[in-house]
Amino acid sequence: MKRKKKNTMICILTVLLLTGGLLLSLFLPGSTYSDSERRSLAVMPGLSWDGVWSGRFMSGFEAHVTDTFPFRNSLRSVKALTAAGIFRRQDNNGMYVSQGYISAMEYPVEAASLRRCAERFGYICETYLTEENQVFLSVIPDKNAFLAQESGHPAADYGAIEKQMEDMADYAQYIPVSDLLEKADYYRTDPHWRQERILDVAERLAGSMGTELSDEWEMHTLERDFYGAYYGQAALPLPPDDLYYLTGASTDGCQVYDWQNGKAMPVYDMEKAMGRDPYEMFLSGSLSLITIENPQATRDKKLILFRDSFGSALAPLLISGYREITLVDIRYIHPDHLGQFVDFEGCDVLFLYSTLVLGHGEMLK
Repeated sequence: MKRKKKNTMICILTVLLLTGGLLLSLFLPGSTYSDSERRSLAVMPGLSWDGVWSGRFMSGFEAHVTDTFPFRNSLRSVKALTAAGIFRRQDNNGMYVSQGYISAMEYPVEAASLRRCAERFGYICETYLTEENQVFLSVIPDKNAFLAQESGHPAADYGAIEKQMEDMADYAQYIPVSDLLEKADYYRTDPHWRQERILDVAERLAGSMGTELSDEWEMHTLERDFYGAYYGQAALPLPPDDLYYLTGASTDGCQVYDWQNGKAMPVYDMEKAMGRDPYEMFLSGSLSLITIENPQATRDKKLILFRDSFGSALAPLLISGYREITLVDIRYIHPDHLGQFVDFEGCDVLFLYSTLVLGHGEMLK
């Protein structure tokens, strides 16, 4: 009899929990975007006979409920803490924590992906460049290069990646920067490097390309906590980062134009600094084509920088060495269209990419 009552109570509680969850999902205010995960949430699919018959409705409904379940963020944190603290899992959602740093597991890095990147860079050189252009290449290692091996996670051979890119991109002079970097040069909760820590990288790149940097820098602190892109994905309650940015005479006096949206913009976008992803304050984030003009330049040098998001923080440090810098992101603009906007004549060209992009060559157009 006692056992029957116990089973009945369990059934009743289960029904109440499921019903309560359903009612909360239906009537609580919904959201279409997850700030912590930096992604759009699945929306409720429209109800139609074709959708139900094909199974698309139920698939979409399941994705929507999974993304908008009540207290989802809190439950994700409980799951992550349980996986790490009780079950001693080495990663959660493909993320791991080592020495207070969150990193994504990026392994392996396929040679085919590196080859595609080298081919896309080579296509640009063949299409637009002549012998008058100096061409350079540099690879930025992601945080795993300094965290994965010592924490027992699979690690790519970053030295081999650099060597493969150098060999395949034999049209470019390779500039190594990995020996200047360490884990402290990256944010703890974000994949990117810290601008205030890469002045030596900027100096080496500029020197190797035949120019000099002259700015004296003033460091500023962003007036808000910085929770990086990895913070929400890991779902672990870790402390935020501080975000610093550097200003000098060249950054204060330069003119920046966003060709994608057809407007002038600042070097540091303070509106985006207070938005969903504060790292987007550096040259307004992921834009396909930007031109920076430096009226105070003492050298008549121009640079075309093919880059990913790491280049947004680096480019302001290079401004004093050039009259003009053009930033191109071929994840968002096809190389065939560049001739309409970019004058390559007499320019230095630098392909600067992180292993996070080189390992996913399909991202490049």
